[in-house]
Amino acid sequence: MASADSLTVPEAPALTDVPLPAPATGLPAGPSTGLTPAIRERLAAAARDADVSGEPDRPALALLRESGLLGLALPYEYGGTGADAHGLNSAVAQVAQVNASASIMLFQHYAVSRRILEHGSPALRRRLLPQLARGDWLAASAWSETGAGANKKHLSTVARRTPDGGWVLDGAKSFTTSAGLADIYLVLAQTEEPAPDAAPDTGYGSAGQTFFLVPADAPGLEPDTSLRLTGMRGSATGFVSVRDCHVPDTARLGPIGAAASIIAGVRDSGATLGAVSVGLAEAALDLAHRHAERRGLLAQQAVRHRLVEIAGEVEAARAIVERAGRRTADDPGIATLHSKLVASSAAERVINAVERMLGSAGYVASNEINRYGRDARAVALMGPTNDLCKELVSLPWNS
Repeated sequence: MASADSLTVPEAPALTDVPLPAPATGLPAGPSTGLTPAIRERLAAAARDADVSGEPDRPALALLRESGLLGLALPYEYGGTGADAHGLNSAVAQVAQVNASASIMLFQHYAVSRRILEHGSPALRRRLLPQLARGDWLAASAWSETGAGANKKHLSTVARRTPDGGWVLDGAKSFTTSAGLADIYLVLAQTEEPAPDAAPDTGYGSAGQTFFLVPADAPGLEPDTSLRLTGMRGSATGFVSVRDCHVPDTARLGPIGAAASIIAGVRDSGATLGAVSVGLAEAALDLAHRHAERRGLLAQQAVRHRLVEIAGEVEAARAIVERAGRRTADDPGIATLHSKLVASSAAERVINAVERMLGSAGYVASNEINRYGRDARAVALMGPTNDLCKELVSLPWNS
């Protein structure tokens, strides 16, 4: 597990000292890496158990570590497999087909790993990225908080300079995925009061905010997983407080006050929560096919045609997520925002349609379609929420 002191190490081991796997492209494959049928089955069983208990899905996290998927977002030189955004979206969608909570933990791990790769100092990258690539450490984002709104403005979490050049963080974060499971958190804090003309409004975050990487065992950091959600019940989504939490300046990610520009750049990456929705929609479609085959309904033209319509929705959602991941649009950031909007809405429509097809069978609490529906709704509420996505897409129209 990471420690606060570990972030102060001035010189990390040279890259040649870090054992590296053979390079790979796309999803890793082989008996010990990748989403094998055995791991898929165990992830699905873990999802069912966590949905009943509401407890953090620790077995799913262990399977993610076992699969080797946690290293996809990082390049070969740090021990990763160098997947692009399309590869990351594909991995997230495949995990979401069997365990949406695990896919959210995976997505957040990728997001933080890439931010460290893009904005961390060379020493910070050498110190942290091999651990994240191997899956020794799990990373999580701690951005949201009560009262700040979906756009992360008016933060109450603050970071103040200390005489030794470090920082002390005070505040509380809400709806943090992997709370209590993560080894390191990317915490968003206010470091200075923004001047009215300090920076253009990006629609997400504001001037004077800074990111800090805080280890799970840092004194003053406390997770709270007492929050009980309707969907994504195994995702360990809860609260994380930082009270009189001291970190060195080497824990800072990016320039002071530049968090908003880092956030604005995230959407250009092509990695999208829409991939989670695609996985859920595919799972619902598979469930509908199995139900129709088991009940002998494929002989009915109306059922076959309805399945075709549902499959078309899934295909359209998959296509827009793939386009976002390949970054082929004139404005990749706008395409990424659209991918979340379109895919999350499509997933909810697909699941509702399948639920109607199932009839009374879908009304049984243990039927997985109910979990799919609750999980799909959660994606729309995750940051940036769908309403904020619409605002971010439309914001330039006023300029």
